[in-house]
Amino acid sequence: MTEERIREILERVAAGRITPARAIAALRDLPFEDLGFAKIDRHRTLRRGIPEVVFGEGKSAAQIIAIGRRVIAGGSNLVVTRLAPAKARDLKRRLPRLRYHPDAQLGAIVTKRPRPLGHGVVMVITAGTSDMPVAEEAALCAELFGNRVARLYDVGVAGLHRLTSNLGAIRGASVLIVVAGMEGALPSVVAGLLDKPVIAVPTSVGYGTALGGLAALFGMLNACASGISVVNIDNGFGAAFAATLINRVGLERGAG
Repeated sequence: MTEERIREILERVAAGRITPARAIAALRDLPFEDLGFAKIDRHRTLRRGIPEVVFGEGKSAAQIIAIGRRVIAGGSNLVVTRLAPAKARDLKRRLPRLRYHPDAQLGAIVTKRPRPLGHGVVMVITAGTSDMPVAEEAALCAELFGNRVARLYDVGVAGLHRLTSNLGAIRGASVLIVVAGMEGALPSVVAGLLDKPVIAVPTSVGYGTALGGLAALFGMLNACASGISVVNIDNGFGAAFAATLINRVGLERGAG
């Protein structure tokens, strides 16, 4: 149930076009809808400005389909992260409007394109091409959350001239999501050069002592540049959510 939909119901009651009883029936599933195996949070958009996102890993295709149908029926966009290709094929058969992004392993059904909000552009930057799957999860989620998004890929510390030659474009962004594996040095470099909020995303990219992303995570947590926020390993969705909240600071939701 979106804020726009609730406002529409209340305005129709105020105008006498529907009865209070019909409005109550329409709002009956607030604040959540219990499917037994899942409780869909109908209040998420009202509380946080972003609807609930489905984490696909560990859920069966049948469970995601059931959740997805109820999310769409409530007027919200459906976003499913960590959606494996085989599971996505099952979903497409039952939810044909689903658009699957294999690089990000993300599926979405956009009932209504989000209106761009925020002070400016969220830029997603990667150290290497191998970091792109996590970066694409971040970029696509940020777009679906109503941000204008720019991408700058493969500008890691092994060739800093690739980064410095793009500093003008980077300065034009409001929030920076910096995605890196290996030793995870890029967020510290970016934060040391610019006065923008930096959200660092460690990835599980790297050889043996990268320890599945722990080396990058520890490097980012111990960055010498100040003010870096760090999300969990491979958590592009979490970075997009944080960037969205930062980009909207001071803006009013639901005005009008």
